[in-house]
Amino acid sequence: MATCPRGCTPAVRLCQRLNRLKTLEDDMMATSLKRCLSTLDLTLLGVGGMVGSGLYVLTGTVAKDMVGPAVIISFFFAGIASLLAAFCYAEFGARIPKTGSAYMFTYVSVGEIWAFLIGWNVILENMIGGAAVARAWSGYLDSIFNHSIQNFTETHIMQWNVPFLAHYPDLLAAGILIVASFFISFGVQVSSYLNHIFSVVSMGVILFILVFGFILAEPANWSQKEGGFAPFGLSGILAGSATCFYAFVGFDVIASSSEEAKNPQKAVPIATAISLGLAATAYILVSTVLTLMVPWHSLDPNSALADAFFRRGYSWAGVIVAIGSICAMNTVLLCNLFSLPRIVYAMAEDGLFFHIFARVNPVTKVPVNAILVFGVLMSIMALIFDLEALVQFLSIGTLLAYSFVAASVIVLRFQPDKSSSKGTVTTSPNPNAEPSPAPSESQTITEDSGELKQYESFSDKLQLVERQESRERRGVGQLRAYWEPYLGKLLGDCEPGEVVAFCVLTLIVSSVSLCVVLEFGTKQLQLPIWSFTVLLVIFISALVLSLALIWIHEPQTNSKTFQVPLVPLTPAASILINVFLMMKLSYLTWIRFSVWIAIGLFVYFGYGIWHSKEGMRALQPKDMAARYVVLPSGSLVETVQSVQPDGQVDTSAPHITPSTASTDEDYAGKR
Repeated sequence: MATCPRGCTPAVRLCQRLNRLKTLEDDMMATSLKRCLSTLDLTLLGVGGMVGSGLYVLTGTVAKDMVGPAVIISFFFAGIASLLAAFCYAEFGARIPKTGSAYMFTYVSVGEIWAFLIGWNVILENMIGGAAVARAWSGYLDSIFNHSIQNFTETHIMQWNVPFLAHYPDLLAAGILIVASFFISFGVQVSSYLNHIFSVVSMGVILFILVFGFILAEPANWSQKEGGFAPFGLSGILAGSATCFYAFVGFDVIASSSEEAKNPQKAVPIATAISLGLAATAYILVSTVLTLMVPWHSLDPNSALADAFFRRGYSWAGVIVAIGSICAMNTVLLCNLFSLPRIVYAMAEDGLFFHIFARVNPVTKVPVNAILVFGVLMSIMALIFDLEALVQFLSIGTLLAYSFVAASVIVLRFQPDKSSSKGTVTTSPNPNAEPSPAPSESQTITEDSGELKQYESFSDKLQLVERQESRERRGVGQLRAYWEPYLGKLLGDCEPGEVVAFCVLTLIVSSVSLCVVLEFGTKQLQLPIWSFTVLLVIFISALVLSLALIWIHEPQTNSKTFQVPLVPLTPAASILINVFLMMKLSYLTWIRFSVWIAIGLFVYFGYGIWHSKEGMRALQPKDMAARYVVLPSGSLVETVQSVQPDGQVDTSAPHITPSTASTDEDYAGKR
């Protein structure tokens, strides 16, 4: 984080504190958790996190109330948008194998306040996901016993008619969450073994549904007599796509588990691709079977698949589906309870959340406090909230996290590698020692052999400057060579990555503006055709121009880990789709989201900003490092850099002072 010069206003200092970036460690594989998960474990975690939530919760709800049989297309659109986001998660999970998922990715590339808000929303996302699936789990079990559990609760315990709350307290859903939290606290291997068992049962039930369901399929259920294939039109399909994102939330559990993977560089991308492909295929095929078995308008939203077999006269098949779906939803519960405490742990470890949640059990190697506390909170949500309200609120947090991760990919791809500063020559306790150049002005300065060299003589320093200038010319985040003659005077003086960061901000603003005009321009805003067209042209032009300016800069080329293809097009497409789907959500969802954000800001400014480890790192005493630079006038000056105590150069606070040891006359005398 840049240090504020004397006379800097408090507002600027606050802005600097809010946007400070996380400093990564040298050894990315070092962790207090236990690295024991294989590629198969991560794949089954991803499948378990997705297959179950969409198949057994949303399929019937979205098909009956929002889309009809065209729920197939909604899942397809949601799958494409999730695939774009999955690429971004896979790159970060392989490159930064630390727990925290979207929170961690935003912290290292965008800034602290944004990372906290993303983490805050991911916490709610996982809590809602677990609570919603627990209520669906309870509903399926209740359907097996002809809703006797619900009737007993409403008659002998209590019921209420309050908006956004369930009609009765779901004690069964709360109980299963408490039991699942207890098992999760035993360690990652126990969680993985349980997930393996439930995933195998779930996949077996899915195969049964597909085979037997296609046998019972009746194409007449898609006819105009039953309302047609898309009774709610294109608007309903897009609105259903936004809600169907709930089905694909689970793949980010893979990135959250990267700190416990044996080989995250390879395992995370492979597991993400396989699990998302399997889940998307299952959703589309099962949705096809469900809407062909019975008319879409007669589906039971709480237990659509089991009820469909019951209504076709195969009660035994309905029982198998109900039992299998309970096993599938157990995997979703395990995945939500698995990833949630690790995100809380990552935020607490960075000082942005209460430190009690950063404690790791020395035996099980898991954050037990976070598991138990948030397991109880999740059970309370399942006890009182309605399933539909939970699901709609879930989508906005997911889409926001996807958008920030996509933006972070662009920023980090065109940003010089800060870890290279670890390899620079820094000051020793001897004040006469000369350190190497700061990485803010160049890449790591090493000899061709890879070994560091101390430059003692004045001629060596001059050779260093000349060699460094040739290397800086085409550094990461700078203009490509082809465009330098045309745009060098306009953009050449900007810091590496600075133009790209501004363009990413422009990309986000133009995407939001474009989607607002498309969604509300002709209806709520009632814009005339000419102004509607002009606004579309302006925002599309801004979006295309920002993409072009990003593309003409030099990206990082790291072949050691997975990288998102077609950057910045792929992340930009993900941002645009996510923002458009967010505009499809109801205004009540936005109101709830705003309230949750306000609570998060209260927590951050009340606790996080004062206990941030990055903030404490900035307050630590710093040594000074110096280097010699030849100015265009031919004079030699000394650049003074502040250096962290561990030897890492603070690249963001350089200031140049005339060197008393070497002046223009000294330079002429040397020649």
